[in-house]
Amino acid sequence: MTPLAPPLSDFLRAHLPRERGASQNTIASYAHCYRLLLTFAAERRKTRPSRIDIEDLDAALICAFLDHLEAGRSNTPRSRNARLAAIHSLLRYIAYRVPACLDQARRIHAIPMTRSAQPLVGYLTRTEMQALLAAPDLRAVAGLRDQAMLHLAFAAGLRVSELVGLRLDQFDDAAMPSLHVIGKGRRERILPLWQDSGRAIRGWIAVRSKAGDPQLFLNARGEAMTRSGFEYILRKHAAVAATVEPSIGGKRVTPHILRHSCAMHTLQATGDVRKVSLWLGHASVQTTEMYLRADPTEKLEALTAMGPPTLKRGRFTVPDKLMAMLTEASNGRNYAE
Repeated sequence: MTPLAPPLSDFLRAHLPRERGASQNTIASYAHCYRLLLTFAAERRKTRPSRIDIEDLDAALICAFLDHLEAGRSNTPRSRNARLAAIHSLLRYIAYRVPACLDQARRIHAIPMTRSAQPLVGYLTRTEMQALLAAPDLRAVAGLRDQAMLHLAFAAGLRVSELVGLRLDQFDDAAMPSLHVIGKGRRERILPLWQDSGRAIRGWIAVRSKAGDPQLFLNARGEAMTRSGFEYILRKHAAVAATVEPSIGGKRVTPHILRHSCAMHTLQATGDVRKVSLWLGHASVQTTEMYLRADPTEKLEALTAMGPPTLKRGRFTVPDKLMAMLTEASNGRNYAE
């Protein structure tokens, strides 16, 4: 039996950050998946997680774990597939270092991803976004911070990890304010900002604590804002905005909805999916094509260009009596009478 702990530790601490160049967010996501897996495996094997062996993680246990994610934890197929991808990555690493586990790794790699429906992306309209941006109380320090975060999440189309990870030196306070974003896969991009967004950030920096973390946005304790912290802030202001714009109440407002809103408004303004892809920092334009499915403007332009079909004037022909009789007979009509 081969203990799992040593290769798992090397995978997270050395392979992912040094050899794969994975970001801290990716490593944290993988670690969370393995924590769930080892907790599940320890309960099944009646042992402690630190005593789990590689051989304990057979294909049957992995399948049971994936079923548990969907049934017991209410994970979506997308989350289930992300967990399976993390497990595949770990087993691929182990197979090269422990050849005896090669057959086991192949069996686990044979577990397929779940195909799921791809619903249209949700987003906020312009009036709904205006109500949300106006929700924070600018008389309070926290209100200035919250409005600046909402502005950047929408105007720059930032992922929540990009937003909470921003440092002070990534904001360029020039005549045309801009933001230096380090995105997913360490892809960097420079985004110009609206003057309103620039003013909102300046207003927050003016009252921001000068001591503490170098991150741009801090919580009430003067520490770096967390993902869950911004999610709480967004829910709070979405509830306030719903009193002004009731349609918001029927939508699930999440940090990623603000990113979708930025993408949809940019697409409607430019009509160019490539510009949306560059703005959001997508690795491929194919990722951005989901916004084309949700935007009716593109379909209306295609409909207008194509035009309705034209019908030509025809001539009336008297039906053939023999063919009419055969048709009736084939439909079961009784002629014995």
